[in-house]
Amino acid sequence: MAETERVYTIPLGVVKSVPIYRRSNRAMAEVRKYLARHMKTPAEDIKIDPGLNAAIWARGDSKPPLRVRVRAVKFEDGGVEAEFAGER
Repeated sequence: MAETERVYTIPLGVVKSVPIYRRSNRAMAEVRKYLARHMKTPAEDIKIDPGLNAAIWARGDSKPPLRVRVRAVKFEDGGVEAEFAGER
């Protein structure tokens, strides 16, 4: 099986349902959960690039973006690496 590379626009509107001081933490969890579902791999096998982390935390813990574009690469061993691919 060859490497699979895809670009996803991940909606993060669900983070508005948690307290304001936990929103970016929840956004990171939602990114991991979304990629686990769409790339068909366990959530613990997903590696998130520091650039994606910085993009979500750029405005602090209370104001993560409503959507984020992610480039995800799935390797033969089942691991996934996710990096920031732009705002929309």
